[in-house]
Amino acid sequence: MELKFYNIVNDELRESSENHRGIDPRTEEELWPCPIASDKDFEDAVAAAQKAFKTWSKSTVAERQAALVKLGDVLKEHAEELASILMRESGKSKLMSDIDVQTSITHCIWYSQNPLEDNVQYEDDTTKIIATHEPLGVVGAICPWNFPLILSSVKIVSALITGNCVIVKPSPFTPYAVMKWVELSRGIFPPGVFQVLNGGADVGAKLCTHPGIAKITFTGTIATGKKVLAACAGTLKRVTLELAGNDACIVCPDADLDVAVPSVASGAFFNAGQVCVASKRIYVHESIYDEFLSRLVAEVEKSYTIQADGHAFSLFGPVSNKLQYGIVKRIIDDCKAKGYEIVTGGQTAQVTADGKGFWLPPTIVKNPPEECELVQEEQFGPVLPVLEWSDEDDVVARANLANAGLGASVYSRDLANAERIARRLEAGGIWINQSERPHHAAYFGGMKDSGFGGEMGKQGLLSYVYTKCLYFKK
Repeated sequence: MELKFYNIVNDELRESSENHRGIDPRTEEELWPCPIASDKDFEDAVAAAQKAFKTWSKSTVAERQAALVKLGDVLKEHAEELASILMRESGKSKLMSDIDVQTSITHCIWYSQNPLEDNVQYEDDTTKIIATHEPLGVVGAICPWNFPLILSSVKIVSALITGNCVIVKPSPFTPYAVMKWVELSRGIFPPGVFQVLNGGADVGAKLCTHPGIAKITFTGTIATGKKVLAACAGTLKRVTLELAGNDACIVCPDADLDVAVPSVASGAFFNAGQVCVASKRIYVHESIYDEFLSRLVAEVEKSYTIQADGHAFSLFGPVSNKLQYGIVKRIIDDCKAKGYEIVTGGQTAQVTADGKGFWLPPTIVKNPPEECELVQEEQFGPVLPVLEWSDEDDVVARANLANAGLGASVYSRDLANAERIARRLEAGGIWINQSERPHHAAYFGGMKDSGFGGEMGKQGLLSYVYTKCLYFKK
């Protein structure tokens, strides 16, 4: 499939003298040429957005709602094309690529139906106070590679429904589907409202320091997130950071294993573990540890296998890029070198017949030391530690890492007990008797190093606006 891709500046198709090519993670084949935004493209995009903001910020909520519906319609009309692009650039199966597209459609629809509204904050016999909301300006959306459309669309629709303009910078590992969506959406918004610039860290850095950008919303690593926050300080930008998770999962002695085992398998190995809130550390009560582990291995070996055919019905896939592949491979090799017991998987060489692709099999490590890298650091790939616990205070302390607090999960038949444990966990979202899956209507943000602010849901929209209070004397 021969396709062309463009930076979109002021609704214009911009090619470039510089291009790079993505890599198909399944085959390591080079993909299409992708234009790298020039300094002129960048400055033109910021100028166009600032100009467009003067009128788009005055648009009515109804006008923005209608535009978001059209934005979702573009995804619907081109779902097959976008899914096929996602399959090539991310290594996802057709099923997983469809999920990426369909969830982005859901974002367009839900946010079009749930905009911010004025609200009465206080009223008595003498005073009435109304809160109203005004857009910030131009939003820079710096997006990750694991779910290219989903994690871009939530930033895009949040910015647009609140009256901001948005410049999207997709990951250079997976720029294609996002760039094509913006290209296909030309004409829905006034020129300059919705733009995309492809490039590396230098483009992200310019977004963070440019005085014409009012807000940065970033999803990525803790180390890069800290750099983003520091870079934005000079211009006092609003900043939202969604960073690393390393989610803990606590399986209680009374857990229903018929529910817990497949759910934990999905939480850990869905998209090969490349999910910000994947179940990354599993703590199982000692009384059920052996049975749980045996059943988990069987479930993973049945349902999460390497299938080189991207059209297979698979929730598993390759690691999305060579850089991350090297990180996860090193972690698995380190476990083997230190003699940790690997109960399934573990192969890191010649995983497929032809040796091509960034493939690693689902790997489970039995009771590695708590202080090891696999437990203490987010692996973001298909390798999982399963550890024992016996004392609740101890397992809660182990779960509450000093540097992580994005999500967590608890499995117990006793919902009151599960809720009690959940309230002790230091994470922005806790899932009970289910694997971690963010919901578009719920606020999503991490504690500690896992985030700064948050987005999604109506509360998340507040990070895209100024709140202005009107005081009326009666």
